[in-house]
Amino acid sequence: MSASVAVYRNIYTEDRFKQAYGAEDDASGDARLRERLTGTCRCSRRACLHLLKDRVPIFAWLPRYKLRQWILGDTVAGFTVGILHIPQGMAFALLTSVAPIFGLYTSFFPVVLYMFFGTGRHVSTGTFAVVSLMTGSVVEQVVSTPLDLNSSSSAAAEFEAQRIAVASAVAFLSGIIMLCMFGLQLGFLSTYLSEPIVKAFTSAAAFHVTISQLQSMLGLRLARHTGTFSLFKTLASVMENLRDTNIAELLISLVCLIVLVPIKEVNMRYRQKLRTPIPVEILTVIVATGVAYGFSLDSSYNIQIVGHIPAGFPRPRMPALHTFPEIAGDTLAITFVGYAVSVSLAMIYADKHGYSIHPNQELLAHGISNTVSSFFTCFPSSATLATTNILESAGGHTQLSGLFTSLVVLIVLLLIGPLFYFLPKAVLACINVTSLRQMFLQFQDLPELWRISKIDFVVWVVTWLSVVILNVDLGLAIGVVFSMMTVICRTQRAGCSVLGRASNTEIYRPLEKHAKCYEVPGVKILTYNGPIYYGNRSFFREEVNKLLGLTPEKIRSREKAQKAQERRERETVVNTVERGITNHLFSPNHEIFKPEAPEDEVQTVLIDCSSIIFVDVAGARLFIQMCIQCQKVGVGVYLANCNESVLKILTSSGLMNYINAQHIFVTVHDAVMYIQHQREKPQENTTTVWV
Repeated sequence: MSASVAVYRNIYTEDRFKQAYGAEDDASGDARLRERLTGTCRCSRRACLHLLKDRVPIFAWLPRYKLRQWILGDTVAGFTVGILHIPQGMAFALLTSVAPIFGLYTSFFPVVLYMFFGTGRHVSTGTFAVVSLMTGSVVEQVVSTPLDLNSSSSAAAEFEAQRIAVASAVAFLSGIIMLCMFGLQLGFLSTYLSEPIVKAFTSAAAFHVTISQLQSMLGLRLARHTGTFSLFKTLASVMENLRDTNIAELLISLVCLIVLVPIKEVNMRYRQKLRTPIPVEILTVIVATGVAYGFSLDSSYNIQIVGHIPAGFPRPRMPALHTFPEIAGDTLAITFVGYAVSVSLAMIYADKHGYSIHPNQELLAHGISNTVSSFFTCFPSSATLATTNILESAGGHTQLSGLFTSLVVLIVLLLIGPLFYFLPKAVLACINVTSLRQMFLQFQDLPELWRISKIDFVVWVVTWLSVVILNVDLGLAIGVVFSMMTVICRTQRAGCSVLGRASNTEIYRPLEKHAKCYEVPGVKILTYNGPIYYGNRSFFREEVNKLLGLTPEKIRSREKAQKAQERRERETVVNTVERGITNHLFSPNHEIFKPEAPEDEVQTVLIDCSSIIFVDVAGARLFIQMCIQCQKVGVGVYLANCNESVLKILTSSGLMNYINAQHIFVTVHDAVMYIQHQREKPQENTTTVWV
């Protein structure tokens, strides 16, 4: 069934439309700013309560907590994630080049703090493989590992203290950066890490994590490589020392992989049917610890074990603030990665469950978490992929699940931690590698990404190759710069098209894609699909001149012809009166004095500005130059569909000195009807449009 619509109304220029429908009282920018500041700075009990709920969201969602509906899901999900945090926290501590106990601390303090300040209901914070890997690189650069270090000596304890002091300094500085970003309301900066960049970066970082864990899985005592080409340096070092492989640790690693991989696959495939996933990591840790203790594997086969894990809370300690100049650059990258991953995860699950998160509040939450936790010997934390996914699939509803997660970790810290003394480090390395499953599977998105957007596909590949070949930090920077360059290139090379009208409608579409649309005789309707600014004004000018056929030679010849015509008109003005009546035959306005314009020659240019989102000063000057150029060759210039900001800049730049304000229309069809009517009846001032 088809329907038709007919509209009969006056033609509207921008001025006429504003007079008819514009706001009667348009407050100035200063008045609006003053009113906004007055409203923001107003102090009242209601305003203070609103501010408290905004900045400490637990006061907003806890009073509305649906106890009967949500408590069971939050409890089960919290305990499940807490059990997973124990092995992963210790495992990711190895990536950070610190003792496993500090991974448990990082799995406790940030979780509690995020519960108070975070807005993501399904976000699980704690240790994250990529952030831990980047932090470990910083720690290795500042405090490198001596190969002849005796793990039982006092020098080893001092060495560990130096390392965690540096890792805590990274967390402290990262938190301070986030808090500064919150103060400046810079939450939008996370958008510069697009989805292809984040996925490619985490996937490539998974390769770095896997290669870095090979030496622990093989029982090799090797120095950790950092900097450019670190992945290949580590791989070469492992290959050179394969003959020194500890067979016992290799067997432990193989057995762990054989157990972990299939069961984690079962957890993933049947997560809808399983009420809670099988806690294979903690079971593996318990069994491996028992076997290592029962058979004295550390003394009999010289395997590396976790060693002493102190019980209780750590004493508050100042981070190594003197290392700030050395770690500032790397910490900035760690901050952006951690924040971008955290916000991306929070947004994914917020969209899925129909609520919203606040990026700037997330800055505050993670900033406080990292800053406060750094005084308790924690390294940088963020939201984590695996535990967030498990938290949501296990039935978590709110941030209260973090309370039960922290209770599990707290029990381990106070009571159970020392029992993991004989845990082989090879087991933790295997847990690290198998936790990266989701990151490796992101390769499956590439075919769909190629089908949807080839540019995003190229961004993904470039970022991935840069991170793998060069380094995590440098590769991420290259990915971000390359992604921004693709955006700039797309705005620079935005297409300029000629519009045609669909018969008996007010609809105008590009002629190259709509063959049945026709071009209005004598009127060239142009549209540009992008902003006009200093970076692309030359491309825009070239496109317009090409479509109008305005070459320098043609402009000069048309200008000479127009001047000659004007001179001829002045010379042939004859005022003869025959029988008391002026003879208009000799008037210069008569058709015999006007040059005959071919039917296909452009007499008017109409620019559809609907796709021009902004114009800078250079772009506004280009419009003026185009008006002057068209006037020289006798071509009229009209504008249509200008948004308020574009029209304001064009007006402020002086465009109205070169174009009639009555030549700026609300729609393309208004302009076309006006132009056609002026040709037919130039003496009338008011016209109507029939659509």
